[in-house]
Formats: sequence, structure tokens, C-alpha cells
Amino acid sequence: MYHNRRPNEVVVSRDLPAVSVPFGEPVTIQEGCIAQITQQLGGSYTVYVEGNLYRVEGKDADALGLEPTETPAVQMAPGEANPESIEASALELLATCYDPEIPVDIVNLGLVYRCEVFPGSQEGKYRIEVDMTLTAPGCGMGTFIADEARTKLLSIPGVETVDVNLVWDPPWSREMISEHAKLELGLM
Repeated sequence: MYHNRRPNEVVVSRDLPAVSVPFGEPVTIQEGCIAQITQQLGGSYTVYVEGNLYRVEGKDADALGLEPTETPAVQMAPGEANPESIEASALELLATCYDPEIPVDIVNLGLVYRCEVFPGSQEGKYRIEVDMTLTAPGCGMGTFIADEARTKLLSIPGVETVDVNLVWDPPWSREMISEHAKLELGLM
């Protein structure tokens, strides 16, 4: 019955929670649907189903016939947490956050404008503040991407709070994309 499937097409094996792209609305992809995997980055998947794009968490990859993946995490020995190591870890984790429509992380896309580490409310604890933008102000995935960044940053040992602010000044432009990402996207 499914012998004419395209590359990367799978049959969804169970009802699958997802988020519609670019609207950011939670949906359920029904068991038995044909899904084409278009992107597999940062611990999540982008799939094309019946003319629409959806983002699927790595923990639900079994419904796509794949091994579930864990959210990327930073390992840090007790006592290693300091502003410099926290900032390096934060940038490392932000580079695992992807726009579901573009196969480049938010750091290399030039969407992260600021990432600063401050002392937290307790000794040995830290607070991270991030200012980031989106490729377009009306992108419905903005809150979703910011929440993903916040969740990943809260996983850093020693971090007690994270503020991720969506900002629009300066407006994002293609010039903000890193040289490496421009090569990946064929823009050079």
C-alpha cells in the first residue's frame, strides 16, 4: 500500500503531538498519516504532512519509526559553574535551537543579540538574560523558540533563572547570518 513513498517518508505509528509551523499551535498528527521528515536537528524533527509543516519533539520520534532523542544537555562538574563557563554552555545550547523551517541554529542565523550571565539570588547560582529576535516579526513560532531556549538554558547546572526576551530592534536581516551558515544555505 505504501510502496510509492518518497525518501524520508514514514507512516505515523500512533497519534503524535506536534506544533504547527509557522503558527506555533499545538496539534495531533493522526496515526496512519504519511509524514515526510524534512529536518532532523537539535533534538527535534520537522515533518511535512498533508501539505503542512509540523515540529515534533525528539522524545516522540518513536511514532516516526526512529529512536527517541534526548534534549541536548551540558555536563558540568560541581563547583565548575562560573559566569564564563555558564555563558559558554549557554551559547552551546542556544546553538541546538533551530527554526523549524531553516536548517541553521538560532546563533548562526544571527537571531541571538545578547546572552549575559549574572549572579543569582543564592551564592553559586546564576541568572541568564538573552535578547533574541526572529527572521520575521509575525512568526508564530517565536514564543515556541524562546521557550525552547529557556528550557535548554535552565538545564545548565548552577542556573536558577533565565529570561529570554524577543526584541525587534535592530530588525533582523540576512547580513546577520554567520559566514558558515551562509555557506550552508547557499547564500555565498
